[in-house]
Amino acid sequence: MLGFGAFLLCSGLCLQQMIPAQPGLLPKPSLQALPGSLVPLKTQVTIRCQGPPGADLYRLEKLRSGIYQDQPVLFIPAMEERFAGCYRCSYQNGSRWSPPSDRLELVATGVYANKPSLSAQPSPAVSPGTEVTLQCRSQYSFDQFALYKEGAAAPQKGSEKQYWADFPITAVTVAHSGTYRCYSFSSKLPYLWSAPSDPLELVVTGTSGTPRWLSAEPPSSVTGFHHLLLCLFVPPGLAQQHYTKGNLVRICIGVVILILLVGLLAEDWHSRKKPLPHRVRPIRRPLPPLPQTQKPHSQQDGGRPDGPNQGRHQ
Repeated sequence: MLGFGAFLLCSGLCLQQMIPAQPGLLPKPSLQALPGSLVPLKTQVTIRCQGPPGADLYRLEKLRSGIYQDQPVLFIPAMEERFAGCYRCSYQNGSRWSPPSDRLELVATGVYANKPSLSAQPSPAVSPGTEVTLQCRSQYSFDQFALYKEGAAAPQKGSEKQYWADFPITAVTVAHSGTYRCYSFSSKLPYLWSAPSDPLELVVTGTSGTPRWLSAEPPSSVTGFHHLLLCLFVPPGLAQQHYTKGNLVRICIGVVILILLVGLLAEDWHSRKKPLPHRVRPIRRPLPPLPQTQKPHSQQDGGRPDGPNQGRHQ
């Protein structure tokens, strides 16, 4: 029953990806900067708008400037201050336009040569569950500061006071370990940042040898099936941003085949474990005696005839 239910579920999800969107409900495109949205001056960056396959026209625009282009990709060979700003994009299918993408803030770093300093209070080596504060200081009167961790999606901004800002972490976990840098900038020019501070390595001590995301026991089949369902329940907009419809159909077909094979193996294994029915041995009873047949008189008396005058001589 579990294999059949999973088969129906995956079939429905695959059909959902294959059914075209209803008129007027175009998915929202995605917009990203490669290799990242924090771009040092004189380095290259690519802004890419991604929509579903078959889009007729893309429009990539820089907000508050009136500058736009009808192309999905903007390549900047050397970053300059004039390229910094807020971008968004959309696409057209037929006569319909999609909703605009989420805004992308392209930041030029290194505009101000004097970089701030970053420190950890009370120490960059902390134990899990304790509190630590990352403090960014500048010798100039900037009113905005940003803290960035390597590998994070976006920096964390703060504007407590001029010259410095605190970024507290109330309960430290293993996930907070890493390399941090901070920037300073003015609220009047929010996309022009200073050079980054020297890197600060935050170390979480006293942790076990096995990280939280690794388990000492192998995952069970139920856990794997739950992970499969979580992967399959992807919103259509996000799926179209990262994969084509053809790839999604192939993935779903492969998952359906795997689930069917697992279901068949489980059913075969379960049938082999069923106990054989108890057979009752038949009771052997003696057969009834055969009826005795009477012999002819001719054989019993030696062939002599019977009669009342038998043995008399006339």
